[in-house]
Amino acid sequence: MAHNSSYVRFFFLSGLNGTMNYRVALFSLTLLCYCFIVLVNVALIVTIILDKNMHEPMYILLCTFCMNGLCGTTGFYPKILWDLLSPVHVISYSGCLVQAFVMYSFASSDLSILAVMSYDRYVAICRPLEYHSIMSKQRVLLLVCFSLLTPFCIIGTNVILTSRLKLCSPYIERLFCVNWVIVKLACFSDDTIVNNIVGYITIIIYVFHGLFIVWSYMYVIKTCVNSLENRAKFMQTCVPHLTSLLIFLVTILFDIMHIRYGSTDLPQALNNFIAIQFLVIPPIMNPLVYGFKLTKIRKRILGRITVKM
Repeated sequence: MAHNSSYVRFFFLSGLNGTMNYRVALFSLTLLCYCFIVLVNVALIVTIILDKNMHEPMYILLCTFCMNGLCGTTGFYPKILWDLLSPVHVISYSGCLVQAFVMYSFASSDLSILAVMSYDRYVAICRPLEYHSIMSKQRVLLLVCFSLLTPFCIIGTNVILTSRLKLCSPYIERLFCVNWVIVKLACFSDDTIVNNIVGYITIIIYVFHGLFIVWSYMYVIKTCVNSLENRAKFMQTCVPHLTSLLIFLVTILFDIMHIRYGSTDLPQALNNFIAIQFLVIPPIMNPLVYGFKLTKIRKRILGRITVKM
């Protein structure tokens, strides 16, 4: 029997099927991972907030980056932890849409913040004498709002369009809700035309974000080639940013390619790993990369640990 969206009150998530014998181990590992993500991100955020010497554009953007990571992971980990303890894995229709919105707002905001950070590094290295006038507090605030509110509006539009679809199945073959997967459950393909158009426009917008990052670093690298001082600044502040960017692109592209073109014959465990890697690797690696590479943060955190010991 076909299901209309007005009758689909719950979605059934099948990503954990077949893991009954490993529930306790998976729950413990997932809880440990989530606690570690919270710990390293909160440590970096608190360090930046409490130290007035770090109230500079680069550190403010980094703080926003980590806050966004916490928001994104909070949309996933509490629900998956609950599912690991439950015999039935369900989520309400509205809850599914909210989770899809949180997941993709997090990913989109990450790329927007990385684009803003690349602009910050471009100004710092290519136009150092104008840095403080260009990256004023007001400008930084506007850029932060842009990097958070723009994805909010774009992804919100995608999710609202999805909510109008008539659905023919309440079964989602994943660990969590994804907007594109919900669209695939639509009864009539003609109803998804607008969703697909908006989806491709969204992809194009964020491709331009990527091109902007490439443009910024072309100028940064060109400026650093003949300057020892700029090369040192590049290694200190740009390498962590490029590392975060690479981690983000690899994990997101894996997930997008898997959703669009992935084989249904892959083992469930591998499917699950591909699906959640952007919720595990970047939130852990980003604060660690910046924490170890940026001297101010590393010294401040190590200083606090030494004092407490």
